[in-house]
Formats: sequence, C-alpha cells, structure tokens
Amino acid sequence: MTTILYAQPYDISASGFPFQTADAFAAKAAGLRNDHGDAVEEFEIQFIDGEAIAAALALALGLSQATHGAFFSCVETWEYHEKVRYIIAVGECGVSFDLERDDIDLLDVDIYEEASLRDIAMRFVEDGLFGDIPEQLQSYIDYDAIARDLSIDYAETEVAGDRIIYRCG
Repeated sequence: MTTILYAQPYDISASGFPFQTADAFAAKAAGLRNDHGDAVEEFEIQFIDGEAIAAALALALGLSQATHGAFFSCVETWEYHEKVRYIIAVGECGVSFDLERDDIDLLDVDIYEEASLRDIAMRFVEDGLFGDIPEQLQSYIDYDAIARDLSIDYAETEVAGDRIIYRCG
C-alpha cells in the first residue's frame, strides 16, 4: 500500500500538497509560492493514507518536515517487527533513538504477541522459566497470580490493530 503524506504550509496564503516520497516533497516545496509570490519554507506534515503500521510509526516518530525523509526510509526498509519495536521503544518506553545512527535491533524491548499476560505466564512455565515442574503438578499452578506478578514489569498496548505485550529493558 502506498503511503501518502500531506504538506500543509504554515503560511495561510499558500496551498498544501500531497506527496508519496521525500523527493516529491522537495520538488513540490521548492516551487511553492504564497499569494504574494514569496517562497513557502515551513510545513506541517500530516499522515493521510497508508498501512496502519505506517500511521503508528508516524505518530511515534513525531512526523515533521525534518523527519519525513527518515520516515519514508523506515517505511520502505524496515520489516514489520522492526517498526513495532521502534513504536514500542520510543512511543511507549520513551527511549531516545536516532534514526540516522542507532541500530533498531539494539533496542532493549521484549515483545510478545500473546493475547494476555496469562498466556505469557503459561508460556513461561512451559519454557521452564520457573524450573522443572512435573506435568502432574502443572494443573495446580495459579497462572492468574503469575500474570498479576508479570504485570509489574510487563505492559499491554495495541499497535496497528495488534495486541502486544512488552517489557522495557
């Protein structure tokens, strides 16, 4: 799906324009004049259309005239899970991240796509995080209590319609 942004000039006597690439923005912005013939230099960049994950990325990034080029680059090159990692790390955990220098894979965020903290509790027990528990005793485990304990370190959010459980490092 194509991502469409809109450049709304801060100059009220100029008209904005939609664009789909950083180069298209540069070309259109360079020739834009207001009603008095002056060049228009400052724009508010708005997300107009695209995938839900791109909209969430724009929000987490703080889409602006200064960041729209990096936004398009991330939309085109990052995998879905990398976008989710950025959205959660920056938008939910408040991590500072420089798109030009930092590596997305080094963000310290644990992400789970289970439906609930109870599901994560069950997974952790199955994976042996609480030690070896004999199968005949597993039916006596209070997964709801474990889920309540996990809620201290783990949080839930929704990203592009997907329920995500995460822990900030």
